[in-house]
Amino acid sequence: MTPSEERPSDAEASALPESFELAEAERIAEALVFASAEPVSEAFLAERLPRGVDIGTLMENLSQLYAGRGVNLIRTGDRWAFRTAADLSFVIRKDDNEPRKLSRAALEVLAIIAYHQPVTRAEIEEIRGVQTSKGTLDVLMEAGWVRFRGRRRTPGRPVTMGTTPEFLDHFGLEELRDLPGLEELKGAGLLSGRIPPNFHVPLPGTSDDLQEDEDPITQMDLEELGLLTPGGEEEE
Repeated sequence: MTPSEERPSDAEASALPESFELAEAERIAEALVFASAEPVSEAFLAERLPRGVDIGTLMENLSQLYAGRGVNLIRTGDRWAFRTAADLSFVIRKDDNEPRKLSRAALEVLAIIAYHQPVTRAEIEEIRGVQTSKGTLDVLMEAGWVRFRGRRRTPGRPVTMGTTPEFLDHFGLEELRDLPGLEELKGAGLLSGRIPPNFHVPLPGTSDDLQEDEDPITQMDLEELGLLTPGGEEEE
């Protein structure tokens, strides 16, 4: 073998550092997600990974690597987390801290918020045809699945509500448009066969950004809603 045959080509030599840097970036991203108790945002990863790394592509590659394993890397919105593979959930022992089951009223309200957000309490009651108790909304907010989004630019400036990244994470959704449609709900037996002719399942929104008819929540609003004590401290 000649000396020229033993040496890597210029192209091979230049690819080695790049390949090494990508592998190291994947290891860093993997460690950051694994060490976090909550789903990790792509912005958080970008701050800690080498400049110029394509975070989306890197995380998709890692996700494919874990696709067939007992632990999967899943995306919820712009956040990433390790979760037990869905088909192995039955082997995970449930402890006494398992969240209590939601009441039918809470499930109805959660579904309306998920599909119709941003939505006000009055709009929820109009859709359900009955009043919605504060306790029902409190349960959903304590679970971390529902949040106040803003205030509608209409008389009375009612508060608008929407779902949270924790909602997506809990139900294994990457984004809101992954919510099941009408046919999927029928197939799962969640809708009866006697559905009104004009019944439809709305297409959920795809953005958490405030809409044109919404104003952002201010500190004064939070105090009024009981989420902050006067002076700006969050209530326990």
